Amino acid sequence: MIRFLIRTAVFFASALIGLFVADMILPDLSVTGESYLLVAIIFALIQALISPLMFKTVHNNASAFTGGVGLISTLVALIATAILTSGLTITGLTTWILAALIVWLAGAIAAFLLPLIFVKRTVQERRA
Repeated sequence: MIRFLIRTAVFFASALIGLFVADMILPDLSVTGESYLLVAIIFALIQALISPLMFKTVHNNASAFTGGVGLISTLVALIATAILTSGLTITGLTTWILAALIVWLAGAIAAFLLPLIFVKRTVQERRA
């Protein structure tokens, strides 16, 4: 149960970080300050639901494209989140594509680094 909660927290935090980085880099993407948490929660939930479905479908039908599932699911989750909330606004085709790439990349880096930071901190606390 603890591992599930940690994975969920890391997944949510990486989504939040990805959205924040994209918001800072792309002028045509905006997340309103008071809706950051709501946008991140909705985005993370949508992505958590569609990623496994997309992976299974692509793996069964076109396995050569399985590497792109994360990027495509990020784009689909961004589109759905923008439709479902008023807190995320993205304008222009180029911004949509760059937003998916930035959110996916920043989220992937965060998902890799956050557990390392958490484990290091936990080990240091137990040693103290």
